[in-house]
Amino acid sequence: MSATRFFRTALPAFLIGAAVLGGGAAQAAEPTSGACSGILNKTFLRLQDEKPQDLCQYSGKVVLVVNTASYCGFTKQYKGLEALHSKYKDKGLVVLGFPSNDFGSQEPGSAKQIAEFCENTYGVKFPMFAKSSVRGDQVNPLYAELIKASGTTPKWNFYKYLIDRSGQSVKSYSSLTEPDDRDLIKDIEKALASKG
Repeated sequence: MSATRFFRTALPAFLIGAAVLGGGAAQAAEPTSGACSGILNKTFLRLQDEKPQDLCQYSGKVVLVVNTASYCGFTKQYKGLEALHSKYKDKGLVVLGFPSNDFGSQEPGSAKQIAEFCENTYGVKFPMFAKSSVRGDQVNPLYAELIKASGTTPKWNFYKYLIDRSGQSVKSYSSLTEPDDRDLIKDIEKALASKG
């Protein structure tokens, strides 16, 4: 059964609205519950198995959102992002990866190909989601809100958004900002130290 058909037949009405994006990936665009509010109140398909994931599970955490691609000069940042996630996850940081083919068609693969590449090449264990658009007319709903909150659109692959524990403050970082960048680390540690 295709992901789109599954969404139309098996999920409650408030989750219907899956959009088929480049490469056949699907996402649910509607908020999932009243349990969390704001920017994380969305559901996306997990990259590895296309199971719906409620982003509200990350409510109260510091979230670093990154649009990724397998064939980009910045792809090596996967290693640093995984190291960042691993180092700070017990303190409340989560890195979320959103593969996108929006820039230079550098993410042409299927969900399975992307997942295998991330795991086998860079040992990625942080949460990854189905390929989607992060700009333009088909921008996914999380990125639409990140763009609005930060006032900036991703300029290329591996653009980063840092969301504080409250889900209210969003700061953006260019693709040139490496995961071990001093200012990024400082901002992450400051956000982690805050109780919301």
